[in-house]
Amino acid sequence: MSQSDVSARIAAHISQAPVVLFMKGTPDFPQCGFSAQAVAALNACHASFHSVNIFEDPELREALKAYSNWPTYPQLYVKGELLGGCDIVLQMYRSGELKPVLAEAGAVAA
Repeated sequence: MSQSDVSARIAAHISQAPVVLFMKGTPDFPQCGFSAQAVAALNACHASFHSVNIFEDPELREALKAYSNWPTYPQLYVKGELLGGCDIVLQMYRSGELKPVLAEAGAVAA
């Protein structure tokens, strides 16, 4: 599969929901501590989000690093833009910045 096909798959995932988390495992069964912490922060904000288990698509897992210019997982996208990884998500959660960003994206029920 070509790089453009993989990029199209990544873009399709990102466009599926206002908030998309590329992670190791699933929200119910995260397979790394960083992914688990990112899910916990999103859940604490009562956010709805689309998740992508990068273990199910090794080609996407490698291509996403170049696509996002971000070397690690999880990767959180809000309204099509990379917000960051676990450290940034947790920092924003602790400072109170995360929930308003998620609410503005329409991912938090009123």
